[in-house]
Amino acid sequence: MIQFSENRLLELKNNFNGKKIAVVGDLMLDGYFWGDVNRISPEAPVPIVEVDKEFFRLGGAANVALNVEQLNGRAIPFGVVGNDNDSNIIRSLLADKNIDACGLIEDSTRPTTVKVRVIADNQHLVRIDRESKEYISKSKEEELIRKFSEFAKDLDAVILQDYNKGVLSADVIKNIIKISHENNLIISVDPKFNNFYEFKNVTVFKPNRKETEDILGIKLTDDKMISEAGIKLIDKLNAEYLLITLGENGIALFDREHKEKRFATKARKVADVSGAGDTVISTFTMALSAGADITEAAYLANYAGGLVCEEIGIVPVNFDNLFDHLISEIH
Repeated sequence: MIQFSENRLLELKNNFNGKKIAVVGDLMLDGYFWGDVNRISPEAPVPIVEVDKEFFRLGGAANVALNVEQLNGRAIPFGVVGNDNDSNIIRSLLADKNIDACGLIEDSTRPTTVKVRVIADNQHLVRIDRESKEYISKSKEEELIRKFSEFAKDLDAVILQDYNKGVLSADVIKNIIKISHENNLIISVDPKFNNFYEFKNVTVFKPNRKETEDILGIKLTDDKMISEAGIKLIDKLNAEYLLITLGENGIALFDREHKEKRFATKARKVADVSGAGDTVISTFTMALSAGADITEAAYLANYAGGLVCEEIGIVPVNFDNLFDHLISEIH
C-alpha cells in the first residue's frame, strides 16, 4: 500500500491551490425540510410534519463544483437551469461560495432540477423531485459547447458529471472530450446508464458498483467478478484508468495494462454514503491536476470519500481536515 511522507503530502496540498476545474453536467438544487411529527392527518393516514427549518444546498454537478472549491480549487460549473426561483437559489448558493456562475445556461422550457427531502424525527419520510429528463435542445447544446470552448485553454481539468437529466447528450459528450483533448486537459467522468459507452478516451472513468452491474447486466458478487468487469470496461472505453467505487468495500483501480489495485474504505463509521461519489471524483481530479500519480490520487480520493461518509447528509470534503487526517496517520 502507498506510503506518503509528510513532505509529499504538504507538497500536494500546496499544489491543490488554484487548480481550475470545469464541471459539466446536471446541476441540481437539494432542499431539506426538517420538523417533528406529533399527529396523523385527518385527511389521509399520513403524518403531519411541523416544519422547524428549511434550507437548500448545491446538488448534483453543482455539489461536485462545491467539492472542488472546498479543495482550494477554482470550479466553473457548466449546465442548464430553468427560468425559475430555484435557479436563483442555485446562483445565490454559488455566489456564497465564490463559484463563478458564468457557465450556467438558462432554458425557460424546462425546470431547474430540484430534490426536496422531508425529514422528521431524524427519519427521511419522502423526497419530492422536480425535473425534466428530456435532452436539452440543439441550440442549448451548442451554447453549452461554445461556452466551454471559450474557457478550455485556461483549465487544468474537466469533470463530466452525469445524472441522466438531459445535459450530457452524445453530442455534448463527444464535443467536450474533443475540446478537452485539444487543450491537453485531464478528463474525469462520473457516468450514469444512458450514454455510458459514449465517454471514450478519457483520463479516468468512475462508475460505482451498481452502475457497473447495470451496464453489464451482472451482479458483482466477488472480487473475481469485479476484476473481470473492470478489465471489460476499460478495454471497451479505452480510458487511461478505470475507478470502480464499491461503497463500504473501497475502490478498485484499473489501468490499460489490466493492472489492478484495491483501496479499502477509510470511513471509520459509515453514517451516510450520499455525495461520496461526488467527493471521490472531485478529489481524484484535483489530485491529478496537482501532480499526484494515479496511485496517490486514488488513495487521496478514497480517503476523502471515507471522511464524508462519516457525515449525515450531502456535505463536501473539508480540505484541511483531509490532509490533517492523512498527516496524523504518518505520526
